[in-house]
Amino acid sequence: MTWYARHEGGHKAKPGKEKAPTKVPEEGLWIRCDGCSEVILRREVEKNVWVCPRCSYHFRLTGRARLLATLDAGSFEERDASMESEDPLNFRDSKKYKDRIKSTQKSTGEKDALVWGYGAMAQRPVAAGAFEFSFQGGSMGSVVGEKISRMLDGAREHRCPCLLFCSSGGARMQEGILSLMQMAKTCGALSAYRTVNQPYFSILTDPTTGGVAASFAMLGDVIIAEPKALIGFAGQRVIEQTIRQQLPAGFQRAEFLLSHGQVDMVVPRTELRERLVTLMNLMVG
Repeated sequence: MTWYARHEGGHKAKPGKEKAPTKVPEEGLWIRCDGCSEVILRREVEKNVWVCPRCSYHFRLTGRARLLATLDAGSFEERDASMESEDPLNFRDSKKYKDRIKSTQKSTGEKDALVWGYGAMAQRPVAAGAFEFSFQGGSMGSVVGEKISRMLDGAREHRCPCLLFCSSGGARMQEGILSLMQMAKTCGALSAYRTVNQPYFSILTDPTTGGVAASFAMLGDVIIAEPKALIGFAGQRVIEQTIRQQLPAGFQRAEFLLSHGQVDMVVPRTELRERLVTLMNLMVG
């Protein structure tokens, strides 16, 4: 039996260099928090939806775990579970794209970087999706774009609220322009969904960047961010080199975006389900 799981970089982050959340540890009775360096019983953190009970540090969750933690117990019914990427460009860098896909599928247990389906929140039917960041950085390829479009089309057909947990590094380079096309495709599906006057909730988790941030992620009727989530299009270093200026502390973090009107609220994971139910009651009736 493993008694203790240690994560790389368990020390406190240097000022101005917030450490990105680590994924949920797979084993160990004890874990070390990357936020406060405290050693805590795993079951305490798990009971708190993988938020440190000492410092409120948010561990990174899998997409499937986010859906199960948010929706009514036993209500989630997945759709398009077998959909997987092809390799229309025969892309290869140090490794064939096909081989990368197979390897990532094996390590994550997912077919691609998005999970979606139907469920309920406080017995209200909803369509819900979540990115799997450990699947090639949550990158958006043709499958991700198709699944999001189908999710929005399904929500329109059933006339129900839609919520999407975003966590992505952006468009998937191995699919080239076919990946970038998903930005327009998903936004088109979102435009059609708005005709039924149901709310679309976009929940931005760490990180939400690139083409995902530049499209449907920032088009929610209500945009909610998790504490300290990294949100933006280009990286901080790229921006500084382009404008030749030093960016302010906390730039592109959830709290900075909230203070500049780019997101509607920052909500801790432990309060998210209750907040979403309240918003649905207000917006749908």
